[in-house]
Amino acid sequence: MTLTIIDRINGCLKGSATGDAIGKQTEMLAHADVLRWYPEGIRGFEGPPGSVIPRYAGNARHQWRIGETTDDTERTIAVARAIIAAQGAISHTSVGRELLRCTKCVHPGVKSLWEFHQAADPARIATDHDGCGAAIRVAPVGILYASDHLDQLVNGASEASISTHGGSLAIAAAAATAAAVSAAIDGASSMQVLAIAERAAAQAENQRPGGAVRTLSSAIRSVHGDLERLNGLTPRSVAARCFPNQPLTIVPLALGLATVMRSAEKAVCLAASIGGDSDSVASIAGGILGAMYPSTVSHDWYRTVEEVNKHDLTEIARKLSQLRH
Repeated sequence: MTLTIIDRINGCLKGSATGDAIGKQTEMLAHADVLRWYPEGIRGFEGPPGSVIPRYAGNARHQWRIGETTDDTERTIAVARAIIAAQGAISHTSVGRELLRCTKCVHPGVKSLWEFHQAADPARIATDHDGCGAAIRVAPVGILYASDHLDQLVNGASEASISTHGGSLAIAAAAATAAAVSAAIDGASSMQVLAIAERAAAQAENQRPGGAVRTLSSAIRSVHGDLERLNGLTPRSVAARCFPNQPLTIVPLALGLATVMRSAEKAVCLAASIGGDSDSVASIAGGILGAMYPSTVSHDWYRTVEEVNKHDLTEIARKLSQLRH
């Protein structure tokens, strides 16, 4: 079957959202705690859609539900809205305006988002924060620009990032993710996707004054090599080698899984069963693999995500596809 661009864009957005929702079940758990809650690992949505995830029962901030997507998907959609409203242009101010409409995880515990919302200025430019919050929302930038437009991908990723994340690692991670998504939509091979992600990360790092040159691009290659050398990808073996709990493992692990595996569904379950920043890893890997292999995104999972969240990602994909260049 010949895949169209819209097939791949749909697969990207659906893979990203389902990865986010499934990964949320184990977010920030140590691998041992994942096994305590889920002795057989994560196999999908572990409970009735819409019910509270057991570990969040009684949570004072938010009782996350099974099938509910996080601020990562909410802000991905915000970037998409900004691009669609501007008919294919992207600026940090237009992105910032849409991000201010987002409501999830706006509390002092998430400093990057809290500071932005407290300032309430869509034109604000952050000067710090190196987390992966920027990388997780840049899929629409990769959808907008074809993979032979590397400068636009890197600059667009920066514009989508700097409202909340101004650190060199954060912007490099966003550039790498946007470039990987773009290459996947163009039908690139796994090694081509990895290579353009590395190039985008290196270019972004070199553009940042005082940034650690090639730090993230080197980590992307290193983690990919580690995964290839493992004798079978299991949650335990991956957690022992590159647990996703800091900037130099989260996005590199997501890109590694996306370029070593061949199934969005399997990558999402593996990422969720590892723990750490599982929703981010599962979402990024799921989005890239969803673009490469759209049929590997679980229709049942996506149906649950739509029932719980009402995102209408198919319509967003249609509008973005008309702007890709």
